[in-house]
Amino acid sequence: MNKSEAEKKIAELSAKLEKYSYQYYVLDDPEISDYDFDMMMQELKGLEAEFPELVLPTSPTQRVGGEALGKFEKVTHTVQMASLQDVFSFEQLNEFIERCHAELGEVEFSVEPKIDGLSCSLEYENGVLTRASTRGDGFVGEDVTANIRTIRSIPLKLENAPEYLEVRGEVYMPVSSFEKLVEEQELNGEQPFKNPRNAAAGSLRQKDSRITAKRRLDIFIFNIQQCRGKEFDTHTKSLDYVKSLGLRTIPTHTICRTFDEIKAEIERIGNDRVNFGFDIDGVCIKVNKLSQRDIMGATAKTPKWAIAYKYPPEEKETELLDIEVNVGRTGAITPVAVFEPIILAGTSVSRAVLHNQDFIDEKDIRVGDRIIVRKAGEIIPEVLRSVAHKADSVPFKLPSVCPVCNTPSVRDEGESVLRCPNVECPAQLLKNMIHFASKNAMNIDGLGEANMKLLVDSKLVSSPADLYTLRREQLTTLERFGEKSAENLINAIEASKTRELDRLVHALGIRNIGQRAATLLCEKFGDMDTLLNVTREDVSSIEGFGDIMAESIVTALHEPHRIELINRLRDLGVNMVYHKQQSGDDRFSGLTFVLTGTLPTMKRDEAKALIESFGGKVSGSVSKKTSFVVAGEEAGSKLTKAQELGIEILSEDELIEKTK
Repeated sequence: MNKSEAEKKIAELSAKLEKYSYQYYVLDDPEISDYDFDMMMQELKGLEAEFPELVLPTSPTQRVGGEALGKFEKVTHTVQMASLQDVFSFEQLNEFIERCHAELGEVEFSVEPKIDGLSCSLEYENGVLTRASTRGDGFVGEDVTANIRTIRSIPLKLENAPEYLEVRGEVYMPVSSFEKLVEEQELNGEQPFKNPRNAAAGSLRQKDSRITAKRRLDIFIFNIQQCRGKEFDTHTKSLDYVKSLGLRTIPTHTICRTFDEIKAEIERIGNDRVNFGFDIDGVCIKVNKLSQRDIMGATAKTPKWAIAYKYPPEEKETELLDIEVNVGRTGAITPVAVFEPIILAGTSVSRAVLHNQDFIDEKDIRVGDRIIVRKAGEIIPEVLRSVAHKADSVPFKLPSVCPVCNTPSVRDEGESVLRCPNVECPAQLLKNMIHFASKNAMNIDGLGEANMKLLVDSKLVSSPADLYTLRREQLTTLERFGEKSAENLINAIEASKTRELDRLVHALGIRNIGQRAATLLCEKFGDMDTLLNVTREDVSSIEGFGDIMAESIVTALHEPHRIELINRLRDLGVNMVYHKQQSGDDRFSGLTFVLTGTLPTMKRDEAKALIESFGGKVSGSVSKKTSFVVAGEEAGSKLTKAQELGIEILSEDELIEKTK
């Protein structure tokens, strides 16, 4: 095929793939099978590889970038991305309606679901997506174009588009994607996101767009910010126009004129939201005519012509039937409330984690109680409180022995978690094996939960070292494995032998030692033999490693079962030497960091150790001298003060990127 023929074929394939993507991701009405789509995409990739000069930025193959960004560039919004004033009662809603009628006379409102996600701007020039940015503070956001391009429902090119178009939408994570992500995070021993909104925000601000692509985000467009060469007299007409261009708009927008009509629509949306595949946290009520919006104007922060009615969290009372006790990967003994099923956010709920004995004591939760339950972030059930005890009830206490292996349980000083110390406890085996093979540890492709459970149940493995003795003929006797899949798994296990030592240290599942701490240990000590002989003082000499982390690593590496495992792995050819060079630089010299909130994967000590390993200083308070604030979930007053002082806020991912 010559270049001219290739150019024609590439254009044809690109047009078809964009059409089929629109049908699949926007209309939810696919015309061809996934296989046919994938084959067409492979054909396009092959042609572009052969003729790289023909690759266009709008090609369907360019939705996922190949390089991680060093930082997000700042974007100043030409049109302010204002937030809406929240109201929490129908009385407040009525006050807003009456105010609009008093100022405007006859007025109609667009009533729309308020998607719970992250607000973003998309800019198109001559129909081509040129830039996407976060809302930020409404005036200045961040350029997230590479990550936005991974969202399949966003067209990279619009047909019959105006010269310039800027639209605003809400990026969200579908509930199905969120549930899958949380399952993976829990399996890998990571701290899971608490709700889809936080998951969407964390995913969109990934420095590596390949990670964002795996999170399967989506978007609803709810406003036109700017449009050259096209004018509209109402908001709803502008949404219809945006939809005609191929963009995905909010799922419903209903015109209402009176308080009663708006109240009824809010109640209808509230009842229907249980059927949505995405989270909403309220309803937006907006003056529909754009000329009337101009009359009402805006404050410095919010428009006067719109409000957001926020739904109160749904709470229900039920009876606590039992408290089950489960044993996790690290031996943590976790109580789980089992109660009479109730419907919350549209689904039947009958279980919720009670965390630990302190949580149970604080709320005085007893079997047989009447309890109040809600869904945190509309997703995760949680017990709020006990409202009534039975006459003969007694306080609940976690067992003094492991419920699985009957080993006496222990509670380490300074910890709230009760643990089973028996490393051979059957309840811990499977989860430890899954962690060992997980992506952030030894990264053995093909050894997910289902396959690992099969190996354990079949008695083929009872230790991570047993993985390296598996033979192909053993695997082919199992239901899930054919000749090819068995060969692939054996090859993947063999390849894992060459992983860097820090991955192995992380894979060993030592308490309080996460991925970054394992790397710092290996940078300091270099090989497994040295690690096996370190003292608490040696470990404490690493910046940011406190007594708890030092105690954990030294105790773990002197336990006979772990020494035996390490020796077996060594004999089986697993790498025991750290080859990467130490950081050896002081790029954070003179910089002061403040940590606030709960980070997604790193403990506070790990983040502190990382910063200090590059010469930075970690402070406990925010001041004008603070260089960066690293913020996680439930960041409080420190984050607020940093924003007031204009200090740059970093996510965990952004902090890690600064060290690469």
